[in-house]
Amino acid sequence: MSSEFSSDVAQAEALERRRVAPSSTNLSLVDEDTENGEVRTLFANYRERFTRTDLPGIVRCFATNSSLLKGMLEIAENFLFSESLLSRRHKEMIATYVSQQNACPYCADSHGVLLGAEGAAPEMICSLQRGDLSAHLFTTAEVALLDFAGKVNANSSTVIRADVEAAMLAGWTETQIAEAVHVVALYAAFNRIASGFGLPSPYPDSLRDQL
Repeated sequence: MSSEFSSDVAQAEALERRRVAPSSTNLSLVDEDTENGEVRTLFANYRERFTRTDLPGIVRCFATNSSLLKGMLEIAENFLFSESLLSRRHKEMIATYVSQQNACPYCADSHGVLLGAEGAAPEMICSLQRGDLSAHLFTTAEVALLDFAGKVNANSSTVIRADVEAAMLAGWTETQIAEAVHVVALYAAFNRIASGFGLPSPYPDSLRDQL
């Protein structure tokens, strides 16, 4: 094990210890010991699939409807949290960037930590959380992908074919760009759910200050 990897593991463990229990200010979260047996089963499946002992706030938001929770967990496991046309790392980059655009600290910090677990340096995570695509931290292709993702998120009605072709010129395939649209749309929806329920960041002292 390299010293760099050891340092990354230590940082991840330190952040894990600082993460606070889920809470909400607007709408109540579904209790982990809910009387709904189907939801309890889905909670147990989540813990097993994602090797988590706790339940993130966003999971408990979706649990207001068992069918919605089941669908979200399937999408998370089989698409968002897996390798596909886009790498898991690039999906987390998009998630962090879009979440800061949508002023959702819960998602921006949660996905910032997940991006760190994919090997991203703290400087990159902080840059994404500032909305700053500094050239020295990102490849030309990554900047193009994030620029495209940002436009889809902020003003999708203005996206034109030229935007797609610009991303393709930077090295992305059309099918990868199509996948990026789905990733952006899904995380934008999660941002709105988290904010609507009133989920604060799991790192209330600011993730950027802790990296």
